[in-house]
Amino acid sequence: MLTEEKQHADDDAGNDGAAEKRPERPTVNDSSDASDTEDRTKPESTNTRPQTLWQRTYATVFWTPRRLRWDADSPPKFSLGLNILFGFAGAFTVANLYYNHPILNILAQDFGVPYVRVSDIPTLAQAGYAVGLLFLCPLGDMFERRPFVLTLVLFTATMSIGLAVTKSLAVFSAIQFITAVTTVTPQLMLPLVGDLAPPNRRAAAMSIVVSGLMLGILLARLLSGIMTQYVSWRYVYWLSVALQYLIFIFLWLFMPDYPATNKGGMNYFKMLWSILPMVAKHPVLVQACLISFFTSATFTNFWTVLTFLLAGAPYHYDPVTIGLFALVGIVSMVCGPFYARIVIDRFVPWFSVILGMIWCLIGISLGTYTGTFTVAGPIIQAFLGDFGMQTAQIANRSAIFTVEPKGRNRVNTAFMVATFCGQLVGTSVGSHLFARGGWIASGSYSMGSIGLALLITLARGPWEEGWVGWHGGLGIYKKSKDSATGKAAVEERSAIRRMNTNEPQSRAADADLEKGEQRKDQHQHTHGHDDQNEVNATNAEKALEMRAAENQYGSSEAPPQNSSGRTEKVAESEPVVPVDGQA
Repeated sequence: MLTEEKQHADDDAGNDGAAEKRPERPTVNDSSDASDTEDRTKPESTNTRPQTLWQRTYATVFWTPRRLRWDADSPPKFSLGLNILFGFAGAFTVANLYYNHPILNILAQDFGVPYVRVSDIPTLAQAGYAVGLLFLCPLGDMFERRPFVLTLVLFTATMSIGLAVTKSLAVFSAIQFITAVTTVTPQLMLPLVGDLAPPNRRAAAMSIVVSGLMLGILLARLLSGIMTQYVSWRYVYWLSVALQYLIFIFLWLFMPDYPATNKGGMNYFKMLWSILPMVAKHPVLVQACLISFFTSATFTNFWTVLTFLLAGAPYHYDPVTIGLFALVGIVSMVCGPFYARIVIDRFVPWFSVILGMIWCLIGISLGTYTGTFTVAGPIIQAFLGDFGMQTAQIANRSAIFTVEPKGRNRVNTAFMVATFCGQLVGTSVGSHLFARGGWIASGSYSMGSIGLALLITLARGPWEEGWVGWHGGLGIYKKSKDSATGKAAVEERSAIRRMNTNEPQSRAADADLEKGEQRKDQHQHTHGHDDQNEVNATNAEKALEMRAAENQYGSSEAPPQNSSGRTEKVAESEPVVPVDGQA
């Protein structure tokens, strides 16, 4: 008995010693994501040198909370709250371009320069925005969106401090140009929404961001005009700085870390050049760009010359009253998401574009030919013109975002360059026409622009695949409710879109197709076993035997029968299998 107890004690001691020597195995729950967390949240203990302020700032800006990190098995949900956050960020980011419009005369007085010198500030802002559209927006197809967007917002907010404190017009103009280059956050969010939103809800999701963008243009003019009536113009830019940092905080807290669309990497200059072949390849993209060019010209034409009309006879309104007209446009922007959910997501995009052109045509005709004697005309035009242009743009974006699933930022760049050019043409031509022929002359130009946009829309039917024509008929209802364009073809699902994001779960077959998996046979097999793997293996073996027989005897000679009758059995039981098929 004592011997057995001693032996058990020795065994226990040996086990304890082995346990001390045995290396500790990592737990199952420790993933690369967790180790990534430690690396990104804590400085290395072996590094004795203290981190600089720049290193700490960099680590803080690009650190991602655990709940926002990318998980391919469970992508973050694209919720309505995140959609509204993108719209809010777009509104008060693009507003940086337009705060100076109503206060140019005040800037001239404060800087002590002639008005003609400050009149270049809006032009510099628009030029900077064009540079950002062309050279920064395509990078959304290369970089991860969260760090890219946060960097742009933080840089813009910090640089905007200079606008509020500088006493030099040259410095003010330079900073305005630089901040305009980085004020392209909304144009990075729109393709991201196109990736995340289900195709049957894409128009409604994008309309929230587009509405925010248009609201920012109008709110900037309204806030700037009203604030400068009571306080210094510098408070306008201090408000802009505060809003930019608030946007940065909200995005840092709630924007998930989505991976790059093109993980393999791309050459920057080749990527920029690829925009041109992309445009030439897709007729729907060219059509959308031309429509947007002409409709955007009517928008900037109206809001540029409206100030001249209301400030002169017969109205003689003060700047605050003129600024309140932006509220009419704001109401139309707020209606956009509801209209998109009810109409644009239900019908083919072509039909929604036609409706948008009709709303614009009605509003412009009433405003142009009644605005000289009643203020009701410009009010109606402000509502219907903005509403029609916005809904047409949403429908066009919903259509063009299907042509290049991995190049949506470049598609959006081409679309926005056309839109921006239309805005510049509308501002320039509208101002010159108003100076020569008055309100009716500038309004008639808008009527002609909408007419051209309508003709371009009618040149291609809703189901036409080519450049011009009406092949496929005139049906306005979607053939597939799960498609953004309404076509029966299943749209390729973005790898970063969650299947249950604001949409019902797809059928099993459709889910397999969207995931890129081969559809499995659903019918009953009459082979020896119901196991599909064994059936596939049998078919492959038979196909290999047939290929070997063809290689040995040639296609014109029948192979001799062997003693086992194997070849004859194969010929009787299995139809001819293509050489490059299951084998």
